[in-house]
Amino acid sequence: MRLHTRLFGQDYVFENLYDVMAKANEEKSGDELAGIAARSTKERVAAKEVLSNIKLKEFKENPAVPYDQDEVTRIIIDALNLKVYEEIKEWTVGELREWLLATENGDREIQWIRRGLTSEMISAVTKLMSNLDLIRAASKIQVKKHCNTTIGGKGILAARLQPNHTTDDPDGIMISLLEGLSYGVGDALIGLNPVDDTVDSVVRVLQRFDEIKKKFNIPTQICVLAHVTTQMEAIRKGAPTDLIFQSIAGSQKSNEAFGITGDMIEEARQLALTHGTAAGPNVMYFETGQGSELSSDGHNGVDQLTMEARCYGFAKKYDPFIVNTVVGFIGPEYLYDSKQVTRAGLEDHFMGKLHGLSMGVDVCYTNHMKADQNDIENLAVLLTAAGCNYFMGVPAGDDIMLNYQTTGYHDIQTLRETLNVKPIKEFEEWLEKVGIRDEDGNLTNLAGDASLFL
Repeated sequence: MRLHTRLFGQDYVFENLYDVMAKANEEKSGDELAGIAARSTKERVAAKEVLSNIKLKEFKENPAVPYDQDEVTRIIIDALNLKVYEEIKEWTVGELREWLLATENGDREIQWIRRGLTSEMISAVTKLMSNLDLIRAASKIQVKKHCNTTIGGKGILAARLQPNHTTDDPDGIMISLLEGLSYGVGDALIGLNPVDDTVDSVVRVLQRFDEIKKKFNIPTQICVLAHVTTQMEAIRKGAPTDLIFQSIAGSQKSNEAFGITGDMIEEARQLALTHGTAAGPNVMYFETGQGSELSSDGHNGVDQLTMEARCYGFAKKYDPFIVNTVVGFIGPEYLYDSKQVTRAGLEDHFMGKLHGLSMGVDVCYTNHMKADQNDIENLAVLLTAAGCNYFMGVPAGDDIMLNYQTTGYHDIQTLRETLNVKPIKEFEEWLEKVGIRDEDGNLTNLAGDASLFL
């Protein structure tokens, strides 16, 4: 494995594979904070040149965290299809990039090749792609999953209705929920981030969600984003639950910081399959975000993009309905400004799709980050072009409980009309039935008026 190159009249020598990986990454404040980023643009280009000539087999033989020390590594390696891997292991990272961009029957052929790729290989090829490369490659991949409805597929843009409330007041939640529905939002999921992470509170909110879903015969999924153990106890107490949620990370140490293990996630999945209220078979919902491993000191000296890719390798085992990267939520310590957030959103979406996940993005920023609403609208347009499965839907794009900015109810419909994409089919038919959406895909005069449900 060659770890050096001469470029611009200067010699560049890298310590090991993951030194190359870190320095080949696009500029990220998290990598700089960890002390592993390229020190100049020239060094970054040199690292990309070296990375492009490294063979895929090197990543299987040298995972980011040793196999015997890390559950996530074992899950990724044990899931590898060795027959496919043997056919491609001598490819270089550069050759994989060329193949992904050139393949004509992208969806079918990419489904085949992903079975022989580890998360580290996917991270590596991502580092060699431009933003447009990431959009083009991701747009070739359709991933469909079914809970109560079917998400994914070409020309579909769904949204999670996120009616968060500062006190988890059921009536306040309900008003936000009904307003979101009136804008055509909620086909991916109706999902609340709770203030009160107790079993009784989770049960209460789920019961209200279920009541509304049944009263208006809404084809969607419901979930409360409490800790997985809280949701499991709520199910055991009889709470109606379609999806079980959990934040996940790319290393065993960081998952332990979240209070989870792989066995716990599988136990939750089996509980949802046997005692949940969804049709299935996809009953899990995961969230990720670049930099979370560094914040819990579980990054093992590896760059944040590679650790994010490993999140998706972990998630894949549990066949989730949806995964989303909360791309700008962690803060400027990890993604400093809109340029870095845009890059990370395109990277994460592509990597999730290449893993075979139904991938969404919380296109967002915090108020102490160098970004604004125009920046996330730009990213939402790019991701819609890339075939992103879903975004968030929040009143006016301002989450008053989590204190961050994301896509609003009205943004979702604007994207659908502008870029000619539609809601999930079952939900689209429901919108037309209740008179919110017409046959041409436009919202009617009833849109935005929650009183139509009262």
